[in-house]
This record gives sequence, structure tokens and C-alpha cells, in this order.
Amino acid sequence: MRRRLTLAEYKKGVLSGDRVVLSQAITLVESKLEEDAELASQLVQEILPSTGNSLRVGITGVPGVGKSTFIESFGNMLLENGKKLAVLAVDPSSQRNKGSILGDKTRMETLASNKKAFIRPSPAGNTLGGVAAKTREAMLLCEAAGFDVILIETVGVGQSETAVKGMVDFFLLLVLAGAGDELQGIKKGIMEMADGILIHKADGENKSAAKKAISSYKSALHLFPPAANGWYPQVLTASSYTKEGIDEAWEMIMKFESQAKTSGYKEENRVSQRLNWLEENLQTLLGNRFYGDPEIQKQLDKSKEQVAKGEVSPLVLARELIGLFFRNANQLK
Repeated sequence: MRRRLTLAEYKKGVLSGDRVVLSQAITLVESKLEEDAELASQLVQEILPSTGNSLRVGITGVPGVGKSTFIESFGNMLLENGKKLAVLAVDPSSQRNKGSILGDKTRMETLASNKKAFIRPSPAGNTLGGVAAKTREAMLLCEAAGFDVILIETVGVGQSETAVKGMVDFFLLLVLAGAGDELQGIKKGIMEMADGILIHKADGENKSAAKKAISSYKSALHLFPPAANGWYPQVLTASSYTKEGIDEAWEMIMKFESQAKTSGYKEENRVSQRLNWLEENLQTLLGNRFYGDPEIQKQLDKSKEQVAKGEVSPLVLARELIGLFFRNANQLK
């Protein structure tokens, strides 16, 4: 059994950019064991002063749009320009063992072999929003390790695949052309939140269709108000196969970054994200404490059948259980 690292060892390893220790630190924050939770929270607090200097980019898109292929081409371009890159790729989870089932490292072989790149696949589990439960913590650890750009690849796109927007500086939506209705399958919510749209796989016979699709997406975007910083999302085409449009995608992100910094929007956005993160942690911790109460669990198991049969209102039972929970908490004082 491998020796457990101390807080000081985790901190030193992460801050020095040790990729082995960084991987172990992310495993620590992802752990659901109670004995790991305290150490994980201490580690995140310790490295906090060294975070915040990376450019955070969220990437989402429908299945089959080529998110991983794009990230490999885009990532290699960034490495050639001297950037250190971290990729946090969220995979669908196996319902049998809850592990990651796609393995993005196998789809980003060139990127994964580069010492200036760090790729971490994580299973989505039961977390909605296209991200893993501890993606934010993993992102902060990567920032503390000295990575310039952090790409967060979501599990897919849909009504719930939007949580990544709340943790990145730029949100990129990858779409396809030539599949009938250009906007089919793209939810209004995700379109409205995108800072940029990239029509991917714009090569071969699909190149012409991709160029034609630009006007369709631009027209759709005009239905939405501009972002808080006055930015109007751009629509570009790109091919990871021919590498056309990859540089332009980065130029778009850099233009957005410059405008966000100058206007003060970037810091305002991050302040809002940190406060939302606090709310999410409070809800998670309260939920864990509630369901971890043996008496609550006993009463819940006992009364579930009554709810299922329609004999007791779910609202009534929920209020009773909440009341029981707080009575138990007061008795412990």
C-alpha cells in the first residue's frame, strides 16, 4: 500500500509542478472518503494564493462533434506557442463501476505524451452540468501547478450541460454542419451562454456546408442580448484534420480575454463564480450531513413506501424529515 502524502508534501509537489503529485492531489479532492475530505480542503486552501493566473476555457458540444480531436489539435498549437496546458476531460460514467469509460487520453495521444501538457479524465458520476463534482478543485490545483491554459471538456451538451460556464473565463460551443437543420439538437440555453461557436469538421465535402452554416448560427445569436461585458459571440469554422481555423479560434479567445480584462468583467465574473461555488458547497455539505444521519435514513426508508403509494405527500414528508434533522442537531449542542 502506497504511503499517504502529508499536506506539506502535497503542497510542495503541486506548486513545483510535479505531475505525479498533481494527479494524486486531484484523486484526493475527488475522493468521497470522509478522512480525505478534510485534508483535501486544507490543500485547496494552502494552494489558493497560487491560483487565478490561468486562462480557463470550457469546451462543449454534441456527441460526435469531435471535442477531443479539437482539443488535441488546439492543445498542440498552444504548446507550440510555448503555453503549458492542462486538460480536464469529463467522461460519461459506467453505471456498473462509476468509472470513466471513454478514456480521453487514448484519443489525445500526441497531447498526452507532451511533458508540457497534463490530461486528467474524470468520471461525471451523478453530477449534472457536464462536469465532475470536483472539477473546480482540480482546476485550482492545475493553476497552482503552473499551467497557463486550462481546458475543461464537458461530457456532452444539453439542458444540464451548462455548469462549466460557471467556472471558466471563455465558453466555446462546438457544432456540426450538414446534418439537416443546423440548429437541431442545440438547446437555446447553451447557445445563449456561448462566448464563441466553432463549426467543427469543416473539411472535405463538409467545408462548403460549414461556411453556409455560419449565417444560420449568426442569425440565431442575434436573437440574444450581448454578454455583460458587451461581447458579441463570434462564429468560426475549423478542422482538426487540416488544422484550418485552429489559430483563429485562439485569436477569438484572446480578443475576448483582452476585452474582459480591460472592462473589469473577468474579475467580476470570477467573484460571482467563487460565491456560487460557496453556495454549491453549502448545499452539498448540508445534503451529505442530512442523508448521513442514521435516524433520518431510518425514517426515510420507513416512509418511502407511503409516498410511493400516494398516501403521504412528498412535501409533507420532506418537511417532517427536515424538522427531525434540526431537532437532532439542536440536541447535539
